[in-house]
Amino acid sequence: MTRLRPRLAAAAVTAAAAALVLTACSSSGSSASGDGQIGFVTAKGSNISTAAVGHRQDAPDIGGDTLEGAPAKLSDYRGKVVVLNVWGSWCGPCRSEADDLQRIWEKYQDQGVQFLGINTRDTEIKNAVRFEQEKGVTFPSIYDPAGAQLLKFPKGSLNPQSIPTTLVIDRDGRLAARAVGGQTDDALETMLQPIVAEQQK
Repeated sequence: MTRLRPRLAAAAVTAAAAALVLTACSSSGSSASGDGQIGFVTAKGSNISTAAVGHRQDAPDIGGDTLEGAPAKLSDYRGKVVVLNVWGSWCGPCRSEADDLQRIWEKYQDQGVQFLGINTRDTEIKNAVRFEQEKGVTFPSIYDPAGAQLLKFPKGSLNPQSIPTTLVIDRDGRLAARAVGGQTDDALETMLQPIVAEQQK
């Protein structure tokens, strides 16, 4: 039985990552299981969901090596608002939103905001590195080809629902907002600005 456990764990990671891929690269960004629960608000016709301050769940402390090989984890940025983007170089909407993400990162990085990517389902790291170079992306991304870090998000929270998904984590390390599907800079700012304006508890 002991020998089977690593295989079962690997199968669980693969299945969860595969489930994300099945809904991946949908530009419509349909809402999924987390919405409709107490404290979650999704505007009609929107792919952005938010959680009121009293209803936010702690974000998991995801971490790993970046595409450049440096260690990084979410808790390194406690006290900042973190924009967490789940992406893959193979994903069309990810390519479309990369310029907008970079523009908003450049605009807000001096306002206590940190951007962090999670690159997933890229089996060869060179593809992800090439993507960042081509798109001029300068914020770090954790390399998570099997989707192991994505499994750390609790069910029923503002967790990643597809690729791409963008999450905003408040200064206290709680899941505050989620946008499913590719985003424009206007949509990103609409989601980000209220959380930047909040005071740290």
